[in-house]
Amino acid sequence: MAKTCTSLQKSLGWCQGTPELPGVRRRIYYTSKGDIAQWPTLPRDENGRVTAATYTGSFTLKADAKWKYIDILPEKSQLTSEAQGELPSQTQLNKLTAVHPGVGAEASAAAAYLNNNDNVFLVEDMKGKYRVVGSEAWTTKTTVAQDLGQGATGTTSTTIAVEATDECPAPFYEGTITTEEGDIEAA
Repeated sequence: MAKTCTSLQKSLGWCQGTPELPGVRRRIYYTSKGDIAQWPTLPRDENGRVTAATYTGSFTLKADAKWKYIDILPEKSQLTSEAQGELPSQTQLNKLTAVHPGVGAEASAAAAYLNNNDNVFLVEDMKGKYRVVGSEAWTTKTTVAQDLGQGATGTTSTTIAVEATDECPAPFYEGTITTEEGDIEAA
């Protein structure tokens, strides 16, 4: 029996004069995939195709697990997405560059942890919407570099570079973010 495939394509309008604010906000959140008990889901049709770019539900973390935060320099940090692969298996490669100004013992310890773990990151855009970098299906690659600066006028930094394959560009997240400081409702 042949599958019936209906089009998922929709028009994509834009009202002239509507601002699209660039950049990310100054705090990102992360957790180990090992601390996630249950993932939210992306809506799908009967053929398994993703029909929207916003997760339904919330991340459920294991007992005592919390989302950790990293304060970053927004003017030096960026979230991008690009297509990868070939039809019919094309995916998105979501890339996060997050620059933290410190290089002390805490930043170095975080670097050692992030470099050797499969993580998920939540990034808030300038409209207050959270985006997910990391998916349940593929490993997230995180690499961290530190720069202790140069001379009297140089700057220090810990740069966290994340590459995560996903089915769509950094899906939106409207669920609960359970942090050390309390819950954040991303919606």
